[in-house]
Amino acid sequence: MRILITNDDGITAPGLEVLHAIATTLAGENGEVWTVAPAFEQSGVGHCINYVHPTLMSELGPRRFAAEGSPADCVLIALHDIMADTRPDLVLSGVNRGNNSAENTLYSGTIGGAMEAALQGLPAIALSQYYGPANRDLDDPFEAAAQHGADVISRILDATPEETADYSLFYNVNFPPVPAGDVKGTRLSAQGRRPGVVFGTQAHTAPSGRRFSWIKGGDQQVKTAPGSDAAVNLEGYISVTPMRADLTAHDMLDSLSGISI
Repeated sequence: MRILITNDDGITAPGLEVLHAIATTLAGENGEVWTVAPAFEQSGVGHCINYVHPTLMSELGPRRFAAEGSPADCVLIALHDIMADTRPDLVLSGVNRGNNSAENTLYSGTIGGAMEAALQGLPAIALSQYYGPANRDLDDPFEAAAQHGADVISRILDATPEETADYSLFYNVNFPPVPAGDVKGTRLSAQGRRPGVVFGTQAHTAPSGRRFSWIKGGDQQVKTAPGSDAAVNLEGYISVTPMRADLTAHDMLDSLSGISI
């Protein structure tokens, strides 16, 4: 198997090393793992692409490239330049430092990389490691993802049916904020919404007198609805959420039919 990996934490991020090990296991003895990842951290860029200026690429080693762009840029560069003659069988994005459950999904560059791969017609999975009191101070806070990642991905690939939908399926996987030995299992979960949790800002005045604002997130230990992603993560389960890039509110098409004339 030929696997492309990317992330949004940057080419030097420890989570990318974890993902490379996972991908190497999945690829097998005769497989290949290619890395095309952002040269610098790109957290929070979502599905952004650098449409108005070129993206510098650097070859750092065999099958290892850094690009001064977003995760979606990295996928595009890999598929249409670096790997144009040897397209991957699978694209993996992550392992993100921190969860991409619930509303975080909408901001995540990790998700953006997987989404772009799906739009390009390739199987794609985003992987993130939830942080919390039980794992943030471990020698390896990624150990849940490292020990369970390859098995979860294999089961996803085995279970995914052949389909011809306009917007291809991709997956959002979040590993719970617990040591690897405390992971209780895997749950297929809908994307949730943490009640009352939103991004905000914190103002700061520099010594020069200039005003700045830091973007800040909300409490990540708040559960979503029972059975949804962050809820099962906080209960010790790996969440697997099937997704598509179609943003249509299909549940409202009949209710809003009066708009049409």
